[in-house]
Amino acid sequence: MRTLVIDTATRACSVALFDGNDLVSAQHEVIGRGHAERLLPLIAALPDSGKADQIFVNVGPGSFTGIRVGVAAAKALGLAWHIDVQGYGCLPLIAAMARAQMAEPLAVDVIMTGGHGEYFFEAFAADGQSMEPICSILPEAVSSLATAQNVAGDIDLQRVNGKWFNLLPDARHWVHLPMGSGLPPVPIYGRAPDAKPLAISI
Repeated sequence: MRTLVIDTATRACSVALFDGNDLVSAQHEVIGRGHAERLLPLIAALPDSGKADQIFVNVGPGSFTGIRVGVAAAKALGLAWHIDVQGYGCLPLIAAMARAQMAEPLAVDVIMTGGHGEYFFEAFAADGQSMEPICSILPEAVSSLATAQNVAGDIDLQRVNGKWFNLLPDARHWVHLPMGSGLPPVPIYGRAPDAKPLAISI
């Protein structure tokens, strides 16, 4: 069973090809923007142009545009190759990446850059299970929510006794996600969209 993993939910853009749980090949770039232009070339650079038996894609939360690019590409390839497409969460992946660097699995709070000065936050137990629902919070709310000694993501809380894992999602670490963590391939934005409908005067 070959799996293509696509991750475009943040300023990083990555793809990985697995044979079972074994990594065959991967590509990872921190590009900021331009996921639509870089994603397909990264997939094409994989063996057999990334051809797989199933696809997993990061469904967020994260960049509105990045998430849509990844999900649209995954669904298009799934349709073309007649294979199943599933999603996985951005913050659970960061938590899994942090746990993989620990001597023993411990609880970890994940804090990622959101939008409009807010942060995406989710707390995870040592077994990878979510202890708090994903939420978009203001910086001043972090201290009351983030209580774990281990913090992962792209926000450094600068705690004296804590440890920060400076991480962005990387598709090659998909294998560290807990079993059964597949989600529908539908974007999770984590907060309301920036765009607002125009008021129409009659």
